[in-house]
Amino acid sequence: MIPLFSVFEGLSHLPYCSLATLPTPVEKLAGLSKQLGHDGLYIKRDDLSGRPYGGNKVRKLEFILADARGKGACSIVTSGAAGSNHALATAMYGRKLGFQVELMLFAQPASDEVRANLLAAFHTGARLHHAENYAAHCRMMEDFLCGSVRQGEPPYCIPPGGSCALGAIGYVNAACELKMQIDCGEIPEPDEIFVAYGTMGTAAGLALGIRLAGLRSRVRAIRVVPDVVANAETYQVLCEATKRLLIESDPALAAVEHEPGGLSADGSFFGPGYGQTTPASDEAIEMFERCEGIMLDRTYTGKTAAAFLGAARNGPPDRNLLFWLTKNSCPLSPESQSIDYRRLPEEFHRYFEAARPEQA
Repeated sequence: MIPLFSVFEGLSHLPYCSLATLPTPVEKLAGLSKQLGHDGLYIKRDDLSGRPYGGNKVRKLEFILADARGKGACSIVTSGAAGSNHALATAMYGRKLGFQVELMLFAQPASDEVRANLLAAFHTGARLHHAENYAAHCRMMEDFLCGSVRQGEPPYCIPPGGSCALGAIGYVNAACELKMQIDCGEIPEPDEIFVAYGTMGTAAGLALGIRLAGLRSRVRAIRVVPDVVANAETYQVLCEATKRLLIESDPALAAVEHEPGGLSADGSFFGPGYGQTTPASDEAIEMFERCEGIMLDRTYTGKTAAAFLGAARNGPPDRNLLFWLTKNSCPLSPESQSIDYRRLPEEFHRYFEAARPEQA
């Protein structure tokens, strides 16, 4: 039984299917602690949350895909940037559960990560659709959904990042899991938890969950997307929807402290734009690889790690800091990475041709 259901038995009727490998490890960052002279540095390895794909999306999909299956859906549709980790995770685990997956993707800067994710998503059998920008993407999504309804085959729609009330409950459960690991003495209770702040489901679930679990930790959410996407108003709406779902599922929770724990949203590490690196994130990526052998990405975890290292350098030395690693560390299948990119829909070819030497 997952920790959330163990602690709050009234929630056990929520839709849930086991996809992840839990609990994910918590570890001391010994190399970085020595390098920075700050002893209380730890990591939560959600990059190892599942196979064939890890990262923070798997926890959300355990609830969302169970709901889709319970409602008899045959197909699911979700959206994100071209190299979206959420889109790829949905494609992989959606295929595992027998869904036809439709991915509505919009343009982002080309990178090795984007190319790898596109090939892996295509390899699952998901259908890929591309739009030039976010506004065009919204129109494409609306047209697709309207067309599906006219044909009598409406898909189950998953919001970007899986960030909805049901998805956020995956990270309420993660907070309960962390509490169990603290109680078992695996790590001390963190003073601050550093996590990427994108579509906000992970941060909202954690902030809510740490209060339900009785933790005092504060969540420091590092914004990695434009503030039109990640902002206080949208975050509050998501938190309220998640609290409402929890209380509707178990009315006894109305008497439990369920206000979101202290969350500070920090946009100072965002840099020039989504998916664009910064000197601080480049340094953090290099240090994590050199000191811990852990690979980060430049879009999400590199910027979050930059904030984490900054706090370790400049904050009180006696504070326990936890870096919540949300990317996938499972290698993508060699079969997927050997696909000729020209098999993808033509609008995706640009991400590969930009990398060819003759195009440089």
